[in-house]
Amino acid sequence: MSGTTTAAARLRAAGGGKDRWVVLLVLCVSLLLVAVDATVLHVAVPAVTEDLRPSGVELLWIVDAYPLICAALLILFGTLGDRVGRRRVLLIGYAIFGAASAMAAFSRTPETLIVARALLGVGGAMIMPATLSILRAVFPERRERAMAIGIWTAVAAVGAATGPVLGGFLVEHFAWGSVFLINIPLMAVILPLGRWLLPESRGGLDGPWDVLGALMAAGGILGTVLGIKRIGVGHSLLDLPTAAPLLAGLALILLFVRRQKARPQPLIDMRMFAAPAFSTSVGCIVLAMLALVGLQLIAVQYLQLILGLGPMETGLRLLPLTFAAMAAGATGSYTLCRIGPRRMVGWGFVLTAAAVLLLTAMGEQDRPALLTTGFVLLGFGLQTTLFAAYESMLSEAPAAHAGGAAAIGETSYQLGAGMGIALLGSVMNAAYAPAFDGLAGVPDTASASAAHSLGEAYQISDGLGGGAGELLRETARHSFVTGLHVTLLVSAGLLLLGALAALRLPSRADGGPPESDIADGVPAPAAVPDHPGPRRAALPGSRESTEVGGPARCAPAEAGGSGRAAR
Repeated sequence: MSGTTTAAARLRAAGGGKDRWVVLLVLCVSLLLVAVDATVLHVAVPAVTEDLRPSGVELLWIVDAYPLICAALLILFGTLGDRVGRRRVLLIGYAIFGAASAMAAFSRTPETLIVARALLGVGGAMIMPATLSILRAVFPERRERAMAIGIWTAVAAVGAATGPVLGGFLVEHFAWGSVFLINIPLMAVILPLGRWLLPESRGGLDGPWDVLGALMAAGGILGTVLGIKRIGVGHSLLDLPTAAPLLAGLALILLFVRRQKARPQPLIDMRMFAAPAFSTSVGCIVLAMLALVGLQLIAVQYLQLILGLGPMETGLRLLPLTFAAMAAGATGSYTLCRIGPRRMVGWGFVLTAAAVLLLTAMGEQDRPALLTTGFVLLGFGLQTTLFAAYESMLSEAPAAHAGGAAAIGETSYQLGAGMGIALLGSVMNAAYAPAFDGLAGVPDTASASAAHSLGEAYQISDGLGGGAGELLRETARHSFVTGLHVTLLVSAGLLLLGALAALRLPSRADGGPPESDIADGVPAPAAVPDHPGPRRAALPGSRESTEVGGPARCAPAEAGGSGRAAR
């Protein structure tokens, strides 16, 4: 018997034993690398610009190639893992990620770095949904799975927040390529470790993999995210380079949905979206990320350009948000079982909205206590929301489509991030720009350029000098803070909208019996309706299809069972 089969057999016995927590550790390290890489380059952009001298378009692709490619391929590789094996896809993703990191670290031209970043996106798209779908298979009992998802989501938050801090430290002490070099030794360790420890799991689906459908999904998401990102950096919706990919992307997504509904063995079972818990969870993930990423982008500008903090100091100021997110993830399983998904997601949104409203007290002077309090509440509230939404989405999804469901969750995460930058960035620009109309003593061309961004306004004011330069600088500072307050109010409104949407979630967390798809991916048979009349079709492997004698609530299991409460 092979080492992989032995590992799977161990995990299948008695709820997985202690080995499943070792598997969770491997999966979390994998996710941490991907999450860190999504943000680690941001503080290295000035050093990259000075060294490689990219054009404006090339610099944009250096930054955006990774998230764009990753978002586009999540559904493709998530559903492929359901067919050929999630562990296999994950291990290939490790290899690609490590090779692309080496290529990026030693890039000597902008074109090489763009290709390397795109390959990193390919590797990340293979790793992210595979980690979540394997986690679902390894933790079949809902209470322990909730704890595992809490740790998983906390690690994602840690990675995203740690990226700028780590990047700032490395850029200050080493060459910019070091932000990629750190991935290589870690991948060299985790690849053989993952091959030895991780169990294989499949969806047990018959029929060929829908290659055309997977490509349609990839093209649709790529076009949509690209269009949204262009809107976010100030391009008009009516511009052809913005409208064309956006419309083409939306059209491909609609065609993909129609194709999946018509196929007997779809990549993604669209009946999942008929379940309120699943569709609402996906929507809540989008709204939460929309608020988080847009606010994070603006907060970084505020800390650096208004308060004058350096990259390292900025990262450290954001650490309270990370620690609060870790605390929310660690206590998420207990909270979910105590209050249920509906109240957990709803109150998470409300707490986040309260934090955002508190941050409207920020001004041009540094108020560390206020910022720390706001970031702690923001991190705890958003992580609470994301945890409960991910857990509800994954528990509602059929076991056979775990990879596709995980990919939908991650795609929602990416779409929410792109929409957050576009929407809140547009609100910020609309509130920021009008202040520069008709400034006395400031040339119209200088005012028009300064209205683009705070950083550009500072550069122009330094060039002007004298009273005109000082007036332009002060106007930019006041206008940015005003725009920040308006953006925070809009964000709070969106978060309260998410709290209302959470009312569609179930009031309690139901814990069905463990699924049996850890190694062979064979889903449980669908339940036979005990009464005639219309009802939502039970999905193979879903909570509805496995319940016998009524739902088992999220509570401590019987002594001797496989679902002992995680301590």
